[in-house]
Amino acid sequence: MNKALQVLVDRGFVKDCTNLEGLSDLMDKGPVTFYCGTDPTGASLHVGHIVPFFAMHHLQEHGHCPLALVGGGTGRIGDPSGKTEMRKLLSVEQIDENAKKIAKQLAKVVNFDENPPAGYGKGRVVNNADWLVDLNYIEFLRDVGKYFSVNRMLTFEGVKQRLERGLSFIEFNYQLLQSYDFWKLYENYGTRLQIGGADQWGNIVAGIDLIQRMGGPECFGLTFNLIMRADGKKMGKSEKGAVFLDPDMYSPYDFYQYWRNVADADAVKFLKLFTFLPLEEIAQYEDPARNINDAKERLAYEVTAIIHGKDEADKALAGAKAAFGGLADKSSMPTVDIEVGESIGVIDLFFNAGLGASKGDIRRLIQGGGASIDDVKITDVYQTFTSDMAKDGEVILRAGKKNYKRVLIK
Repeated sequence: MNKALQVLVDRGFVKDCTNLEGLSDLMDKGPVTFYCGTDPTGASLHVGHIVPFFAMHHLQEHGHCPLALVGGGTGRIGDPSGKTEMRKLLSVEQIDENAKKIAKQLAKVVNFDENPPAGYGKGRVVNNADWLVDLNYIEFLRDVGKYFSVNRMLTFEGVKQRLERGLSFIEFNYQLLQSYDFWKLYENYGTRLQIGGADQWGNIVAGIDLIQRMGGPECFGLTFNLIMRADGKKMGKSEKGAVFLDPDMYSPYDFYQYWRNVADADAVKFLKLFTFLPLEEIAQYEDPARNINDAKERLAYEVTAIIHGKDEADKALAGAKAAFGGLADKSSMPTVDIEVGESIGVIDLFFNAGLGASKGDIRRLIQGGGASIDDVKITDVYQTFTSDMAKDGEVILRAGKKNYKRVLIK
């Protein structure tokens, strides 16, 4: 098998390929231009979205040329694949703004420099709004729509699932538009491969079929496993909601803690998928004699450094050591200022510190014995806190074993 493909297999990415032997032969002959798309239907990607782009990084590292397609056109519709209901339609201005933010996030994982490092394929960000927005609908139906069989489209799993709940006509058109993307990327850049999550299989196959019907060569599709955590939940979700890449939507420290607290069974698997560490180096963490926390700490540091930069990863690591290792310097811990006045109820104190989604959550936390102030457990939901209880004007609030805040009392 081609070396780049073997890396993806060995790291646990690959689920299916339309023609693995044919793709391997093509990649052996020279650099292959390939693409993966994402629609800017939100202001930020979350960690569940970025698996294909980590795979893209490894392919680029082996000389193949990635196109990251930001769907400024298809984002105006929304992909129904894997969705239980129709997406809320966004304004054109919001989609364009989201597209710019997402392109910057992808640049943390894939190299889009004009002059990439030696041995890397040249990467580009492209936007399908460039060819979709001004399409003539009648011409599109005549030139492209004629190649699609409605009967065949109805056999794809993503469409079948949505038909049971209701599928709008605008969403039904999505597969035509994504297929047309593949054609345009072949026409403009010689793209021969589309990669994506397993839920994209139907869309990818439809695009390959369109290219051949329009006189192009055999193209290929490569899909990746949908990553599930050991507890059966999808990647990208936490107690606080989606684990976004945008630091304003999910802080770098919380991002670090999300990875630091993955299940033991996921640590090595995620090191292979979500870091650029060589497999030989990751293998040392598979030694049964090795403390699994070493792997989890390395995972958290590496992913945070990739997405938020080394400085933020260093701060998050230092903050974690201060909180859980008893270090004197607490400046790197997540910190919040709170006005106490004469006194404040402990429920309000924890809520204002952002340690619960609601005051009811905090009440239940206290009643369950999971809340403490400076390692002193809080047992009374009616307890009050006064500023003179804070040593040197600060306290450490803990909610459960893994969530805490350093509070500066005003």
